[in-house]
Amino acid sequence: MIQIGLTTLLKERQELINGRLIGLITNQTGVDEQLQSNVALFVERSKCRLAALFSPEHGIWGSAQDAISIPSGIDGQRQIPIYSLYGETRKPTEDMLKSIDVLVYDIQDVGVRFYTYISTLLLAMEAAAEHHVDFIVLDRPNPIRGDRLEGNILQPEFKSFVGSHPLPIRHGMTVGELALLFKTELNLELQLEIVPMQGWTRTMWFDQSELPWIPPSPNMPTLDTAILYPGTCLIEGTNLSEGRGTTKPFEWIGAPWMDGEKLSDTLNRLEMPGVRFRPVHFTPTFSKHANELCHGVGIHVIERDFVQPTKIALQLLSTIRHCYPDDFEFRQSFDRLAGTDRLRLALMAGQSPTEIVQNWQADLDTFANRRRQYLLYSL
Repeated sequence: MIQIGLTTLLKERQELINGRLIGLITNQTGVDEQLQSNVALFVERSKCRLAALFSPEHGIWGSAQDAISIPSGIDGQRQIPIYSLYGETRKPTEDMLKSIDVLVYDIQDVGVRFYTYISTLLLAMEAAAEHHVDFIVLDRPNPIRGDRLEGNILQPEFKSFVGSHPLPIRHGMTVGELALLFKTELNLELQLEIVPMQGWTRTMWFDQSELPWIPPSPNMPTLDTAILYPGTCLIEGTNLSEGRGTTKPFEWIGAPWMDGEKLSDTLNRLEMPGVRFRPVHFTPTFSKHANELCHGVGIHVIERDFVQPTKIALQLLSTIRHCYPDDFEFRQSFDRLAGTDRLRLALMAGQSPTEIVQNWQADLDTFANRRRQYLLYSL
């Protein structure tokens, strides 16, 4: 089992927090290797004081669904203020930070640009720099490996909370490495400390770390979900159900007007590496097509080392658009998720997924060079 940054901090780097008032940015994933809560571990330490909690999207306990605004409040058990960073404000304010010496970030990410926890990291770092508060990142694994890059680089004019910095969709970095990149590329005057993991290598999938999987958000129940998410999250930007409101979010794709058997046969004939498709029928309990019977495909990860989730999603979108030209629609949110309008326009022009992926490669090579100086772990 690897050792995460939280454990390293409390066992070997206590000097970073001793005698200090701590603001902890965390959620339900903030546990150690024995599933002990970081909140409890900080509270029981006598040499520092946990002065405030800060929660990202989905709330401090991960109970809120996607895009639900969360109010600030109080931890009733410990009487510690909880400041929501997914409500009236998404960036810590001067008032929130007035009694804080150091912000500590400890959240399990999934390794994808549009997963909003890294936007919370970036905005919190900006706030800390503005208000002269130190910042510590307790590093955790990139669950879908740290040696794989996929997707286009976000264009600055499409910057949003689901794309806050020019990164590819699958960036292959840990939150600690991203923090180093953000500090340099945003020119932040910030006292930043990264507490690294011990024993993690870039080729590891999350289950190879032997750490317990805690769903980072309500619709990220398994590692297979996270493996497909860099691609199938793009389905959110269409009129297809991406499986929200079912037990297989981002693994089941469908709509009331689709023929799942025909679609799965068509996709399987393409022999996409690492996955197989089967027809599924499902009724989402919420989100798109709620309480309507949908027909579509379930994506099964067969050989995960060969899966290219972004290319799979492009092939899905291209095939469905071709088969159902009168029913399929892109929504306005698609370009925001993609971080560009070029992807949508290429698909609408009939460009092949293979050609689209090839066109990304030069930018991915540039990003690989750009990120190299921030990497903390070897292959």
